[in-house]
Amino acid sequence: MHAAVPVLEVSNLCHSARNGDLLIDDVSFAVPRGSILAIAGPNGAGKSTLLQLISGLGELAPGQVRLNGSDLSKMRPRERAKDIAFVGQLESPDGRLRLEDYVALGRLPLRSELPEKDHRAAVTKALQATQLERFRDAPLGRLSGGERQRAHIARAIAQDPKLLFLDEPTNHLDPDAKGKILSLIVGLGITVVLIVHEIALIPEFATQVAVLEQARLRAFGPAQDVLTPSLIRDVFAVDLIRVRHPSEARTLSVVDIPISRNANH
Repeated sequence: MHAAVPVLEVSNLCHSARNGDLLIDDVSFAVPRGSILAIAGPNGAGKSTLLQLISGLGELAPGQVRLNGSDLSKMRPRERAKDIAFVGQLESPDGRLRLEDYVALGRLPLRSELPEKDHRAAVTKALQATQLERFRDAPLGRLSGGERQRAHIARAIAQDPKLLFLDEPTNHLDPDAKGKILSLIVGLGITVVLIVHEIALIPEFATQVAVLEQARLRAFGPAQDVLTPSLIRDVFAVDLIRVRHPSEARTLSVVDIPISRNANH
C-alpha cells in the first residue's frame, strides 16, 4: 500500500530579496492531510515570506511546492482558488459591506459551476461554523476585532478549500478572542497552515510546528516534541516552563519573558 500523498509538500524552497539577501534557505517539509501546522520563529525569520510562497501568492522561487501531488507553480489561479484559501494580516474590506455579502465573496471561484442555492447554503454554513450567523445583516464596521477576524475566516471557508493559510490570525486580539479563533481553527476539520507568535499555545492546538530561524528551517515535527525548553531558549531567547494545571489533568506551557527593571538596559 502506498503512503498517502501529503496535502502540501515543500522541497528545497529558496527565495532571495532584490538586494540578494536570502529570505528562505533550502526549506523542505510535508504536511499530512488534516494537520494544523503552526509556523513560528523570531521576527525577520522568514515566516510571512514562506507562507506567501507555499500558498502560491509569492513570486516563483527555486525549489518546489506540491499541492495534492500537483506542482503549485503550474496550476492556474482559478485551480488554486478552488483548493487554497488565504487570510492575510491586513484584511480591510469596506466597513459598510454586509457580513453575508462579504462572506459570499469566498464563493467567487465556484460561482459559475454550482446553482445559487448551493452558494447560499455554503455561506450559511460558514457563518454557523464561525458563530456569526446572528450578524449576517450587520455591516462589517460594527463587528469587534475578534468578530471581524472570524468573518475573514468565514469568507475563506465559504470557499470550501482543501488547505487554509492564515497569517497571524490572533494578532492584536485579546486573550479570550485568541482562544475563540484557535478553537475555531481546531474545529474546522481541514488542513490549516498558520503563522502564530504565541509559542506557549502552539502545543494546545497545532499537530505540527515548523520553527524558522534566519531563513532556515530549524525544526519541524509534532508540536509537543519539537518545542522543547532548550530549543525555545536557543531560538527565542526566553524560557519555556511546563507546569501542571491546577484543576485539570494536563500540562500548561508558560513562556517566561524577562523584564529588566534597570532603566539603563
